[in-house]
Amino acid sequence: MKRLLHGIDVSNWQGRVDWAHHAEEGVAFAFAKATEGGDFTDRYFSRNWQGMRENWVVCGAYHFARPKGDAAEHARHFLAALRRAGGLRRGDLIALDLEASDGLKPEQVARHARRWLRYVELHAGVRPFVYTYPSFAHSGHCAGLEGYPLWIASPSHARGDPQVPAPWGEWTIHQYSSRPVDRNVFDGSRQALTRLGYHPR
Repeated sequence: MKRLLHGIDVSNWQGRVDWAHHAEEGVAFAFAKATEGGDFTDRYFSRNWQGMRENWVVCGAYHFARPKGDAAEHARHFLAALRRAGGLRRGDLIALDLEASDGLKPEQVARHARRWLRYVELHAGVRPFVYTYPSFAHSGHCAGLEGYPLWIASPSHARGDPQVPAPWGEWTIHQYSSRPVDRNVFDGSRQALTRLGYHPR
């Protein structure tokens, strides 16, 4: 029997999140939207970041990719928002939400993602997850990203048994439902998950 760790992900669309309630309900990890593109910061991000930490939920922050912009500029914007919210601590997670092409070709989207991921990994010292959908990845938008852990949105598949698109061969986090909030599972322990997060040099 798989040992699945339960998590959620949130953004400004959820408004104020009751983190104490989620923690009591067994939520062990979560991702909160921090930024989008090069100039949008989620107005609830700092509150969510602190709420997760105060309730012993493994903290994750994600950036919604807008591939038409400058990847390094967008990465700096994301990291600045993280610093303002209190910064990274041991075991914290980072993710790139890659689901919009902004009208660009798949290879252009993948190039933007690779640049953003490399910049964040270099400057934050943690390897980000990549969140995407099977159809988006199958179209070539995720070429060259197989070295990053996959957070896959696959709600039509059973919890813990998602569709895994190329270029990946395995999944790390499965988003299996969006009701009443986005729900996720990690196949492993809390310790195994935080090993994929930030570790001070």
